Amino acid sequence: MALIVKKSKIPNAGKGLFTTKAIAKGEKVIEYRGEIIEWKAYAQRVKDNKDGYLFFLSRNHCIDAWSTPQYKARYANDAIGFTRVKGMRNNSQYEVEGKKAYIVTTRALKAGEEIYVDYTREYWVKLRYNVRLEAAKKKEKEEAAVRKKKKAEARARKAEAKKRIADLRKKKRIEKRKKNLAKKKKK
Repeated sequence: MALIVKKSKIPNAGKGLFTTKAIAKGEKVIEYRGEIIEWKAYAQRVKDNKDGYLFFLSRNHCIDAWSTPQYKARYANDAIGFTRVKGMRNNSQYEVEGKKAYIVTTRALKAGEEIYVDYTREYWVKLRYNVRLEAAKKKEKEEAAVRKKKKAEARARKAEAKKRIADLRKKKRIEKRKKNLAKKKKK
């Protein structure tokens, strides 16, 4: 299959997968390839922020294309993801055969078309949840920084007030000594 990777037509989606030749409906476009790992290994990659191209087949067999940019299937985007463009629809779907996954067209494609494949509703629900979770963590971190700054400012004001009080007390002691000295001199 003649496929190329270039800027996606979906705004902010990064790269996309395009065909350079017409493809008939129901035809296998490309195999989804990558490193074969277990789900446990993928969970660690998520913690390391090295995820985003996983195809889950079973807990013992996942295809991770994160570190394999030479495999083009990872560049196929979902037309009904975060950013939707009017009139843009998925034109392909994933099909699993044993321990392999393929992108298969759901309609005939013209040369030059971008290949859009359904990532599934579950994928977008989890991704939206993760985005909200990250936003909440970021907000909490920002609020904690504001609280910390306010506490530091309050400590600084308190220290400044203590210093002013100490300075006033010192000034009063000096004035009192001067008065006492003046009284002693008069005697």
